Amino acid sequence: MRAARVALRHVHRPLHSSIIRPLPRSTWNRSYATSISAAELDFGQPVHETHPHLLKPGEITPGITAQEYADRRAKLAFSLPDGAVAVLASAEVKYRSGAVFYPFRQDSNFLYLTGFSEPQSLAVIRKTGPSLGDYTFHLFCRPKDAFAEQWSGPWSGLRAAEDVFNADEAGDIHALSSLLPPLLRSASRVYTDIPLHPAATPSSSPLPSILQSLATTPSTAPLAPLINPLRAVKSPAEIALMRHAGRVSGRALTQAMRRPWPSERDLHAYLSRAFRNGGLSGEAYVPVVAGGRRGRMIHYTQNLARLREGETVLVDAGGEYGWYITDITRVWPVGGRFSAPQRDLYAAVLRVQRDGVALCRADGGLSLDQIHRATEAALQKELAGLGFEFVGGGGSGDVMGVLFPHHVGHYVGLDVHDVPGYPRSMPLRAGHCVTIEPGVYVPDDERFPKHFRGLAVRIEDSVCVDEDGPILLTPEAVKEVEDIEALR
Repeated sequence: MRAARVALRHVHRPLHSSIIRPLPRSTWNRSYATSISAAELDFGQPVHETHPHLLKPGEITPGITAQEYADRRAKLAFSLPDGAVAVLASAEVKYRSGAVFYPFRQDSNFLYLTGFSEPQSLAVIRKTGPSLGDYTFHLFCRPKDAFAEQWSGPWSGLRAAEDVFNADEAGDIHALSSLLPPLLRSASRVYTDIPLHPAATPSSSPLPSILQSLATTPSTAPLAPLINPLRAVKSPAEIALMRHAGRVSGRALTQAMRRPWPSERDLHAYLSRAFRNGGLSGEAYVPVVAGGRRGRMIHYTQNLARLREGETVLVDAGGEYGWYITDITRVWPVGGRFSAPQRDLYAAVLRVQRDGVALCRADGGLSLDQIHRATEAALQKELAGLGFEFVGGGGSGDVMGVLFPHHVGHYVGLDVHDVPGYPRSMPLRAGHCVTIEPGVYVPDDERFPKHFRGLAVRIEDSVCVDEDGPILLTPEAVKEVEDIEALR
């Protein structure tokens, strides 16, 4: 019954809280008409009725339906002990200076479970029974305020929290001290990642004081370990969003390879514009655009230096769509053709990268950690064939730690480094999305062949694990030597 109710509520009842009185639950599955179209109302984020060019009917965020968000909450509630409650806080607005704020980005766990992208919000999910759909969802947010919204732009309000975002009950975020205690008073346990010791970790949340005010304080536990396994396995809709982001991002990178660029800044500006022109919401992260020896700095982001003929440029960049990201790294010659040492080192890393992607299979039983160890061994073998020595001077482990200092991959999804805390020792399963990014960064050190010193090569793709093999999410970004050189 919950699933049908969710779908109907979103499609038929996106109403303005200050205009129409709430309808009783007995009317949720009835048809009715209203005097005001939702398309004429203002919400705190796009909805289908106001932005049909961005969202299809039934979608809360691009590509993700109200039903999928309800299913996510149901799975989380099902994983809770009987009578337990999960409490999640929205992200806070961050200020650059004075009243100048950074673009708001919702907390990923909060977004994953609610689709609600506004600050000053709190979600409470309470397990009410043993079945998968036995839970209640309370959403506390800002009520509509015409005066404040004139200054700050629209927000959704309490009525939309129920009618659009499918909360069973909505409440005023400013009344938490009176509205939240009844939900927590009989909880068997409270799962939350909100800091509960404000003295040690400052927090604007009233949750710590509310818990302390209860006659019997329920035990608490971190929530992330319960959400991480859910977020780590992507749904078909999530994979489709990441594939779209990968397609647009990959094409932008390939187009960038076709042209000479005078500076890192010019190349960075082109990619940022190309992501948006392709329909993405923008950059998924601050990109690395590193010419020459600067490519040896893993997270170089100044992106201001001149690009010089004879050098390579390393670009780690990707776009975002519907809050889902893609992560790509490519290296190409500034002048259009690799020198012999550049080509040899690049080809060695590419062979290892292709082998690493092939290991991303659900039936292989390998973890990211195991793929990393296989990658490190394969890189060492390739480099030995190019004249690198791995005996003496601290041993091969020390040398490989210098040449390949980072892990071969990480999970990707709503975040670039997705589901923090979810171990890379977990066997990969269908729906896991990861990066495979071997790299070699040769310092100006006499231990290494002279003609390779100062070179940096990292090749990275986003990959979805499937039962039948890896699904490459970023194939539009060319990476074969012949293809790169042919672009010029």
